[in-house]
Amino acid sequence: MAIHHEKAFENELCATLEAGGWLYSPTAAGYDKQRALFPDDVYAWLQQTQPEEWAKVVKPTASAAEQEKAKQQLLDRLVATLDLPLDAGGGTLNVLRGGFKKTPASFAMCAFKPATSLNRTATSRYEAVRLRVMRQVYYSTKNGNSIDLVLFVNGLPVATIELKTENTQTLGEAIAQYKQNRDPKGEPLLGFGNRCLVHFAVSDDRVAMTTKLAGKATHFLPFDRGNDGRSGNPLNPGGAASEYLWTEVLQLDAWLHILGKLLHLDKRTQTDPITGTVTKTTTLLFPRYHQWELVTRLLETARAEGPGQRYLVQHSAGSGKTNSISWLAHGLATLHDADDRKVFDTVIVVTDRTVLDDQLQKAISQIEGVDGTVATINADEVRKAGENVTSKSALLAKELLSGKLIVIVTLQTFPFALEAIRENSGLTDKRFAIIADEAHSSQTGEAAKKLKEVLTADERAAVDDGGEFDTEAVLAEQMAARADSPTCRSSPSPRRPRRRPSSCSGGRTPTASRARSTSTRCSRRSRRATSSTC
Repeated sequence: MAIHHEKAFENELCATLEAGGWLYSPTAAGYDKQRALFPDDVYAWLQQTQPEEWAKVVKPTASAAEQEKAKQQLLDRLVATLDLPLDAGGGTLNVLRGGFKKTPASFAMCAFKPATSLNRTATSRYEAVRLRVMRQVYYSTKNGNSIDLVLFVNGLPVATIELKTENTQTLGEAIAQYKQNRDPKGEPLLGFGNRCLVHFAVSDDRVAMTTKLAGKATHFLPFDRGNDGRSGNPLNPGGAASEYLWTEVLQLDAWLHILGKLLHLDKRTQTDPITGTVTKTTTLLFPRYHQWELVTRLLETARAEGPGQRYLVQHSAGSGKTNSISWLAHGLATLHDADDRKVFDTVIVVTDRTVLDDQLQKAISQIEGVDGTVATINADEVRKAGENVTSKSALLAKELLSGKLIVIVTLQTFPFALEAIRENSGLTDKRFAIIADEAHSSQTGEAAKKLKEVLTADERAAVDDGGEFDTEAVLAEQMAARADSPTCRSSPSPRRPRRRPSSCSGGRTPTASRARSTSTRCSRRSRRATSSTC
């Protein structure tokens, strides 16, 4: 009976994916377990999208035996690149984004959705991407273990899924199966980052995920939607409570967006202050559901509604706000509307955390493949800029005029951004998205002191008496006070200081775009400001 239910579960998931454009393999026929690849899709992708490069390696005039030998050598070269250390350009994520070389040819191994529809070649290549779901994959060269489902992109495995049904088995049993019976040592499919990028444990009620299998030390994170302020998922009268995984997250465009724009490596170096020992760690960051939903919904809404809106996002502690800001900032900076017009010229991130600056730089460099898309405005950067730049406002104007994708400023520096926009005629027709980190930050310190300057005497008295003020609303007030440019109009009726014990809700209004997660809430604000505050 248990097998019957699990097969029905697999049937539903696979049928949904196949109907959504995925290729479907009911068995692992054709899977190369030594290389951990599906060669037929590798060949089909390369031949369809890069025929000239393919012909350099697999020569049309060669005999069938010679062509087969060339194809095997090509796969060996692909595997050699995948097996390189992640820091050296190896691993599936690097190959999907950067491709690989087989002398004398260079191959791309994926295409991600272009920002506009203007380049028909880029669109055609994106449409040619081959996503495949394969059942019962006997992956091991050492034993007879199999994994319920493996997901591929152009022949490269990117995810595994273990399914359990709650009436016979639990999510915990799927997690235990990964920890106890999925030893990655000597198994190409399961190695960290070199083949699969994420592993999902799924029951019909819950979902959990990890990016690194490490036996009993494997750490799974919840990938649930949240259930009215609680963990887990709400009941789904029409099917499994966990079906959002395959109806939303694994939808073709959504899945490729995660692989192309969200998933990234976090590399850190720590030095022990006593021993001087240097420790380097590499983590593969896969968005949790609330982060994915937040970024996806805000980008969809901004694309449809354009500049002039205000939104509030609430993140609970430990829910990955820094990564959410990084992903959102990059998404807004490259966003185009339905008419292929860029929605925002620059994204301005207001924050007092240097870690965000560093993380934005690294994450966006991985996504874009180039450095220099993020600018930081502070005293140190002004000194580095040279004799022609003598102030923060001058540096801001320079970066904004150059079309820098993302500019990071502090709360104290934010007024300079508004001044630069107001005074520089070259910025008159520009459109900006403003992401205010820590909308309800500390009521003390220099940042708060600066913001209190725009409060009235009565409002300052309320704060001094223990009331709290809405930093995000005060930022909007600064926009009204300092910027006459139509790119930064004021929003009406910002929330002002309140007496204790009221919490800083930021004046939320009912919204159509509220996230379901217990960790994140996103709500729409006033619609009159022509810069977007997120």
